[in-house]
Amino acid sequence: MTPSNPKNHIFDQRSRAILTALFFPVIALLFNSSVFSVALPAIRDHFKIAPDIVAWLAIAFSMPFMVMMPLYGRLGDQLGRSRLLVLGIVILGIGTALIFIADTLFWVFIGRIIQGIGSSGVTPLCLAIIASRFPEEERGRALGIWNATAPATSIFAPSIGGFLVDSLGWRFIFPPIFIVCVITIVVVRWQIPSLKDRPNLQILRQFDWGGVFLLNGLVLFLVLYISSRPVTGVEPFRDWRLLLGFLLFLTAFYYWERAQDDPLVNLNLLKNQNFTFASLASGFRMGMMAGPSFLFPLYLADLYQFNAAEIGFFATFHSIVLFILIRIGGNMADTHSRRNLTIIGLFGQLMAMIYFVLFPDNPNTAFLYVGLAVHGASAGLNIISLHRKALDSIDSTQSGAAAGIYSMTRFGGSMIATTLIGVVLQWGQEAEFSVARTYQSAFLLLVVFGVLGLLSSFALQKNQK
Repeated sequence: MTPSNPKNHIFDQRSRAILTALFFPVIALLFNSSVFSVALPAIRDHFKIAPDIVAWLAIAFSMPFMVMMPLYGRLGDQLGRSRLLVLGIVILGIGTALIFIADTLFWVFIGRIIQGIGSSGVTPLCLAIIASRFPEEERGRALGIWNATAPATSIFAPSIGGFLVDSLGWRFIFPPIFIVCVITIVVVRWQIPSLKDRPNLQILRQFDWGGVFLLNGLVLFLVLYISSRPVTGVEPFRDWRLLLGFLLFLTAFYYWERAQDDPLVNLNLLKNQNFTFASLASGFRMGMMAGPSFLFPLYLADLYQFNAAEIGFFATFHSIVLFILIRIGGNMADTHSRRNLTIIGLFGQLMAMIYFVLFPDNPNTAFLYVGLAVHGASAGLNIISLHRKALDSIDSTQSGAAAGIYSMTRFGGSMIATTLIGVVLQWGQEAEFSVARTYQSAFLLLVVFGVLGLLSSFALQKNQK
C-alpha cells in the first residue's frame, strides 16, 4: 500500500478548514437578507410607505453592496482578503445595530447603507480565496459546497425572521444578525491564514480612488433616474438631469479607468468573452432572483394577507430546492458543459417567471409551490457553471479584481430589477389595477431579464467546458 503524502494531506485538511470558515460570512450575509425580506411587509406597514419607497429600502442596501465589490476585490489582492472580510463583517454589525435602535425611517435607510458597505466584500473575497486556493479540477465542487451555504441559511432564516416579526415586531430580527456577525469575525480570524501577513498599506496611497468616486456616481444617477419620484419628485425616467448626470459619470469613468496604470475596474478583462458574457448572464439571473427575494414577500402579504411566518415558509421551500440543486450543479460543473448548464438553468428561470405572469387573479397556493420549485431548481443548476465560466480563464493574480467586477455585475442585476419592480408596483397602484394584475406586470418585467440572460448565455464559448 502506498503511503499518503503528508504534505498533500495537510493541504487538504487546511483547505477544508478554510472552506468551512468561508461559510460564516455567507451565513451573515444571507441571514441578514433573508430575515429582512420576510420583515419587509411589516416595515412597509409600520412606516406607511409607497411601493417605490419600499424598493428604496432594498436599494439602500444593494447599491453600496454592488458598487463596493470591485473595491474589496482590488484591495483584497494587496491588503489580505480575509482581513477585509473581517472588516466588512464589523461594518455589517454596526449597520445592524443602528437599524435596531433607529426611531425614524431615515436612520433605517442609513443603517441599510452601512450594512450594504460591510456586506459587499463577502462574495468577491470568498470567490477569490477559493479560486486561488483550490485547483481547477476541484474548484467546481468547492464552489458548489460554498454556494450551498446561501440557500442552506435561507432554509432556517426566514422561519426565524417570521417568528420574531410576528411575536416581537420587525425590529427584533436584528439582534440575531448581530450575534451571527460576532461569531463570523471570530471564525474567520481563527481559520484564514492571511490575517497573519502584514498588509501593504502603501497601496492605499496609490489606489484608484477617482475610479471609486466615478463608479459610485454613475450607479447613483442611474438608480435615481429609474426611480426618481421619492427623491426629486419627478416621475420615473423623466428627470433628464439625472440621465445627463449618469451619462457624464459613465463617460468620465470609462476614460479615467483607461488612463490608469492600476485601475479599479480593469476594462481589459472585458475582452475575455467568457468573462464578459458570463458576468452579464449572471446579472440577468440575479435580476430574476429579485422575484423570490423582494417581490414575493410583498405579493404574499398583499394578495393572500399572509403573516411573516407564512411568508417565511414559502421562502424556506424555495431555499430547500435551491440548496439541493446547487450541490448537484456544482458537481456537474466539473464534468459537464458549463455553457449548457447555464442555458438550461436560465431557460428554467425564464419559464418560472412566465408561469407567474400567467397566474389567474386568485391562484391556489399549490400553484405558487410549483413556480417556486421550477425557479429554485433552475437557479441552483446554473450558478456554479456561471462562476466557473467567468473566472476559470482569468489569471490567479487578477482573481480578486475579476471577482469584484463579476460580483458587481451579478448583484447589479438584482439592484436594477428591484428598482424597476418598485416603479412598476407604484405605477400599477396609481393606475388602480387589481392587486393580481399589478404583480403580474412586475413578473412580466422579470421575463425581460430572463430573455436577456438567455441571449447572453448563448454567447459563451462552446469549445470549453
